Amino acid sequence: MQSIDFQELFGRLPSPHMVLDRNYRYVAANPAYESAIMRSSSELIGRPLFELFPNEGDGGRRLRESFERVFSTGQSDTLAYIPYDIPRPASQGGGVEQRYWTAVHVPLTNGNGEVAYLMQNAVDVTELVRLRQSASLPFRSFPGEVQLIERALEAEETNQSLLSQSADFRRVFQQAPGFIAVLTGPDHVFTFANDAYIRLIGGRPVMGKPVSEAIPEVAGQGFFETLDSVYQTGIAHAGEGSRVMMQRAPGEAPRESFLDFSYEPIKGDNGQTTGVFVQGMDRTESVRTLRRQRLLLDELNHRVKNTLATVQSIASQTLRSARDLPSAKKDFEARIVALSKAHNLLSARQWADIDLSVLLAQQLSALGKERVIASGPSVRLNSKASIAMSMLIHELAMNAAKYGSLSTEAGTLTVYWRVAADEAGHDRLEFDWKEQGGTAVSAPAHRGFGARMIDRVVTGELEGVFTPDYASGGFSCRIAIPSTAYAKVHDGFGQTSA
Repeated sequence: MQSIDFQELFGRLPSPHMVLDRNYRYVAANPAYESAIMRSSSELIGRPLFELFPNEGDGGRRLRESFERVFSTGQSDTLAYIPYDIPRPASQGGGVEQRYWTAVHVPLTNGNGEVAYLMQNAVDVTELVRLRQSASLPFRSFPGEVQLIERALEAEETNQSLLSQSADFRRVFQQAPGFIAVLTGPDHVFTFANDAYIRLIGGRPVMGKPVSEAIPEVAGQGFFETLDSVYQTGIAHAGEGSRVMMQRAPGEAPRESFLDFSYEPIKGDNGQTTGVFVQGMDRTESVRTLRRQRLLLDELNHRVKNTLATVQSIASQTLRSARDLPSAKKDFEARIVALSKAHNLLSARQWADIDLSVLLAQQLSALGKERVIASGPSVRLNSKASIAMSMLIHELAMNAAKYGSLSTEAGTLTVYWRVAADEAGHDRLEFDWKEQGGTAVSAPAHRGFGARMIDRVVTGELEGVFTPDYASGGFSCRIAIPSTAYAKVHDGFGQTSA
């Protein structure tokens, strides 16, 4: 069979035809079109239609909207009746000629199935319109043609009314808070995606593209396969809190998201599935919030158990080593208050890391600003180390106030900490406590609860080393804690005085 020369066929078509690209630039025009608009192809090709034939009125608006519908939906569009004036060339006297048209716009796709061009078949109905306008006069020639244009006008009015209603519904879907998309055909080509859907996928252009090409990073996560199943079986599918790795902003790597969604089959008059309607909500933040709450509850249960065990130990040891019941009550209350302060500080920071300088300021605040100096670099303590250091500082401060340098008016306390490398080259926190100007001290004959608690906290909770020094000038000690027991060190220098 002899092949058809479609270029020759296009040129021989008796009615006006032309082709535009997505920027509304002329790509081709047949001789009938050239004759209708009084321009040659050489004047048209490569130039925008609305530059050659500007129209700011209703006709220009409707023509542009028809073009947009074809490129966005991939479907043909018809304008049964549209006024659109044509400028006359200078060779024909110039000016503007009032013209009326019927136009059919057809999408043309490229090799990838994307709408790349639009072909217009235009029919000049100017003479029929003039016949209609003169129908009220005695000259009623060609009544059939007059009725034809009246029917065309009625059809166009009906079409414009339907388009207006359709545009209202489209705006509702476009602005809906949940994401919505319409996928057509077995390849699931996007023919509609609302604002929420476009935001969900990082603003990428998807119209006219298969879903596998529009959001390729979703491949292998089960969503494409589910779309295939809904299209083939006609059975809807829904997911709740479904995890998906997806690009949420231009240029960034895919990240974890959670979606509630449903895939509903779209069926034609014959009952066959023609596409899939996608709708849903982005649940990412709510799912993460629920996860955080679950973790916090688990952590809270763990901390309550540890706190109760600590309180039990404090009560038992305080009562065992106390001189009498009133002193036991006083010491026990002071230790519980110290524990409570540490918990309050952590709660205020949602159990995040606390700077050592902040912890010291809290625990030493009652000792007097003029008698205590504490300084050192910014060191962040995790929640476990914060509780342990709070109890440790409280015991040292209570001993200093009762028996050490702060039990006299002339005594002072200096606290200094730094980060240094141990013998293996690993970072550790070195915490120095130095009392001066108080009463003479000596090593105790037996270890009381305070000494046992300090030793247990340093070696047990903080995995460190406690080195006391009972010099005559005042008690001092050094506590060395490996960095693995507290947190990382931050740049900067923190200083506080109680």
